[in-house]
Amino acid sequence: MRKLIVTEFISVDGIAEVEKLPSVTWNDEMNRFKEDELADSGAMLLGRTTYEIFAGSWPKETGDFADRFNALPKYVASTSLKALDWKPAELLKGPLPEAARTLKQGSGGNIYVHGSLSVAQELLRHGLVDRVRLLSYPGAVGQGKPLFPAGEPVALELISATPFSNGVVALEYAPVAAKS
Repeated sequence: MRKLIVTEFISVDGIAEVEKLPSVTWNDEMNRFKEDELADSGAMLLGRTTYEIFAGSWPKETGDFADRFNALPKYVASTSLKALDWKPAELLKGPLPEAARTLKQGSGGNIYVHGSLSVAQELLRHGLVDRVRLLSYPGAVGQGKPLFPAGEPVALELISATPFSNGVVALEYAPVAAKS
């Protein structure tokens, strides 16, 4: 069975809006973290907004990482999109939790949710997330969209914590209900 893994850039106060995060220099350690995710990834599960942002930028990128990232199957949770230009891609049908359960039963590498906060939150709410991988930036932003909404506690077991030389900390957690 495939694992469903949420991966986010996040501030120390839990805000997962990339444009609000403190500036850090992207380094080899962060690159290695993302390379490891890509090597483990068999597909992406994205919400409409993240899909549109990625579709507007990733096809223009070049190099080995971009080629492999662009080639991954993309499953998109959207009720408003009718066509997907960044291929290979498929619109999910029916309720997200059922569609995610079906995807997890498939073969191939693990399924990564990049960004897509509403998708990540719904999957966490339904106990469908097997891992949460975070790049925690060194700073609090004070306000914005949190990964974990107020009033919705999520019990997590720490799998690993690795500080990087630029102040970012790579964190991996397993939701307690989804331990495997």
